[in-house]
Amino acid sequence: MDARGRSMTGRTVLVTGGTSGIGRATAEGLATMGAHVAITGRDPARVERVASEIGSTSGARVDGFAADLSSQAEVRGLADEVLRRLPKLAVLVNNVGGYWNTRHITADGLERTFALNHLAPFLLTRLLLERLGQSGQARVVTVSSQAHAQGRIDFDDLQGERSYSGARAYNQSKLANVLFTYELARRLPPGEITTNAVHPGMVRTSFGAEDPGRAQRALVPLLRPFMRSTTAGAASSVRVASAPELGETTGQYFARGRPRRSAPASHDRAVAARLWQVSSALVGLADVLVKTSDRSRTASDRMWDR
Repeated sequence: MDARGRSMTGRTVLVTGGTSGIGRATAEGLATMGAHVAITGRDPARVERVASEIGSTSGARVDGFAADLSSQAEVRGLADEVLRRLPKLAVLVNNVGGYWNTRHITADGLERTFALNHLAPFLLTRLLLERLGQSGQARVVTVSSQAHAQGRIDFDDLQGERSYSGARAYNQSKLANVLFTYELARRLPPGEITTNAVHPGMVRTSFGAEDPGRAQRALVPLLRPFMRSTTAGAASSVRVASAPELGETTGQYFARGRPRRSAPASHDRAVAARLWQVSSALVGLADVLVKTSDRSRTASDRMWDR
């Protein structure tokens, strides 16, 4: 294998939701590049099995962590275990996510889509920032979706208590991913940690199969032949996590491995700041990460102003 193929040697990567679908393909891709990979999943036996399979295929070291990231206690437990077992952490890929057609409540009393898709990466990222910052040119990659373009942050009903729609909850959570990415980029000191969001495309996975909506049940079988493979879907995550030329690229949204203009709503800095504050309160963290300037702007802001 050439030097480029092992370009992640010596780098430790954590991929949430790494036991199947896009997450597993992301872990496999980075392990093949020489990274020390760690994956998370809900089922301890499955986590152990998949970690062993990826390690055997790639020859890389692969560790597994069992946690249900819809639970804040388990997110905190995962962070504690990662800090104990992984002395270095260069890349965090916030991949875990889900879709539920009907409203589900987590152990914390929160709507599950918002809790798993947004609050889990928000909390985990912040708990691991110090360790990431010690690695030099660390990266945070958060898997969003083009569905963010249909999203709206409903601060009056974030949990869907008054009116719930699976699609609306999902779109809101994916918009929250992009808003979080941009706000984190504004709040981090320059040059220490990059943070970017990615859209994997429409991929052949079992995503949403636990509680599908009527339209999903009808359309997915028809669309499946045209969907991308999990490897293709993971390509953007792998590239943004590893490409040397992206070492200083931050605050951007990627699709098919290239920066794209995200929806106008994702660039609303007032909404992003309020979402940060509300999310901090919901996970029990202070809402200030680092001092920021009112003039600070993400790379995405600057790029698309041109």
